[in-house]
Amino acid sequence: MVVYRAIFSGTGRAYIEKIANQINGAYEQGWFDCCAVMIRRLLETLLIEAFEAHGIASKIKKGGEFVFLRDMIDVTLAENGWNLGRSTKKALPKLKDIGDKSAHSRRFIAVRNDIDDIKADLRGVVQELLLLSRLK
Repeated sequence: MVVYRAIFSGTGRAYIEKIANQINGAYEQGWFDCCAVMIRRLLETLLIEAFEAHGIASKIKKGGEFVFLRDMIDVTLAENGWNLGRSTKKALPKLKDIGDKSAHSRRFIAVRNDIDDIKADLRGVVQELLLLSRLK
């Protein structure tokens, strides 16, 4: 299991719980690229939730559309409205990177260790973003 289902229960966001289920299912099946891409999607979703919860979603939009994840992370790291933990600040780019490689690199094939190496970071980031999103 990559993400603990209990972390997401009670959020009132079934789509977030389904993303978490897909992350875990892909991991259990050995589909590590799929798992990494879904982790990337979860990050993007939780960042949007956090900005919306604070009424500052416009900071991560351009022309009415949400910006790319790399830009979202840059804005998140620069946001003074909340105090992100040091480990979250360090982990966000790393988590994005594995998802990017799995989604966009022709020759990169994620393996179990790639996901295992980011599990602790993922848990911390997810918990912090859920709190910032006021979902927990």
